[in-house]
Amino acid sequence: MAEEAGLDLVEIQPDVRPPVCKIMDYGKYKYEQSKKKGGGSKAPEMKEVRLGRSAKIDEHDVEIRAKQARKFIMQGHKVMFVQRFRGREMAFQDIGLERLKEIAEGLSDIAKVETPPRQQGRQMSMIMSPDRPKVEAIKRREEADRKKAEADKGGGDADAAQQNAADEAAEVEETSNA
Repeated sequence: MAEEAGLDLVEIQPDVRPPVCKIMDYGKYKYEQSKKKGGGSKAPEMKEVRLGRSAKIDEHDVEIRAKQARKFIMQGHKVMFVQRFRGREMAFQDIGLERLKEIAEGLSDIAKVETPPRQQGRQMSMIMSPDRPKVEAIKRREEADRKKAEADKGGGDADAAQQNAADEAAEVEETSNA
């Protein structure tokens, strides 16, 4: 019957009585299985964070971009920071270099500098990649804090909530100083 249809007779469950068999195109089945297996493991993307069109970017804007980069790094992506220089700003490249170093220092708790800041024409770039053990530790700590907060909500104790907030602030300060 399988030969007439030009398909294969595939034994699905050989250990049961009677054995379970299926008529299918085995080559197509193996191809689909490999596609499913390969689709799950996606390589981390390179995310680009531009620090404005020139070196004249406000500190608050830099903080916003650093927060966005932090989200990307926590998701496991690499981040490329790009600082562009226009006109006479080329004479003051040290401003852009200093800004990139500040960002690297601010994200050092979860990432490491893969490529240090370097000049490429009218732009300076730096690549940071996630420091996996640190990221996993932070994720575990956040999960524990979230579970602890949920447990405290059930009790409704205001003093315990204030103590938890103080504990979280202390932990955040410890991680930023480390």
